Amino acid sequence: MTTARVHDQTVCLLGEGPLWHPERGELLWFDILGRMLHMEGRHHRLTELSSAAGWIDRDTILLAQKGALLRFELTTGQGERVAGLDEGNPAVRSNDGRADPWGGFWIGTMGLKAEPEAGAIWRYYRGEVRRLVPKVTIPNAICFDPGGTHAVYADTEAQLVWRQPLSDRDGFPLGEREQFLDFRGTDLNPDGAVFDAEGNLWIAMWGSGKVAGYGRDGTPLEEFAVPATQSTCPAFGGEGMSTLFVTSAAAGVPQADLAAAPESGRTFAVETGRKGVPEPKVIL
Repeated sequence: MTTARVHDQTVCLLGEGPLWHPERGELLWFDILGRMLHMEGRHHRLTELSSAAGWIDRDTILLAQKGALLRFELTTGQGERVAGLDEGNPAVRSNDGRADPWGGFWIGTMGLKAEPEAGAIWRYYRGEVRRLVPKVTIPNAICFDPGGTHAVYADTEAQLVWRQPLSDRDGFPLGEREQFLDFRGTDLNPDGAVFDAEGNLWIAMWGSGKVAGYGRDGTPLEEFAVPATQSTCPAFGGEGMSTLFVTSAAAGVPQADLAAAPESGRTFAVETGRKGVPEPKVIL
């Protein structure tokens, strides 16, 4: 497996939501438990548990946090509420999320203690937040085929990845989902994921210290290792969109394992030889 280099020395308790901002040409990522938004050379402290974002313009993102979606200014660190996110349920927080090709934003919620089926997957689209998938324990791997034909998402706890056909008109689910990848009976736990330009799916495997690739038909491809067992989410970016950035988590790693993997919690970069696609912008 190709080994990663450290992209940023910042240690995250629970690194998540890496986003290569195509207009800024830089990486943004979150420390959910640390309540931080990290940028290259800058850091914003957040008031709530926050986990994922989509870009609106050069200086503004849609930020997902516990109970709400915010319009967040990267220059000032100020946020303005755009919509609620299961705000009547204080026992859940946001988790994995990503913008879709229609200008919408998909975001998962989960129980604060990962209670079974306490979460869901939601979509913000043209001012409305709609629940798409109920009864999810740990929603992850939300991403979209570059051809716009389908979304995928996972429930990490169930060790399953689903493929959902989408309407080419507005990007809402069209018909029934189908099981795409089944990791039950293995030690593989699908966390965040991203597609490359060829339609291959790259999944960070929680507990395995790697990002694993799968073809359109689910055939395993190559794997990229990172020096942290709790790899959480990948994102393509960098020059030529060929660098795979990978966040990780330090929280919960036994002391003995931290001694063996002192880079745990840092954000990594792997030169893959493969090419990603720029993230679409969110339309408010």
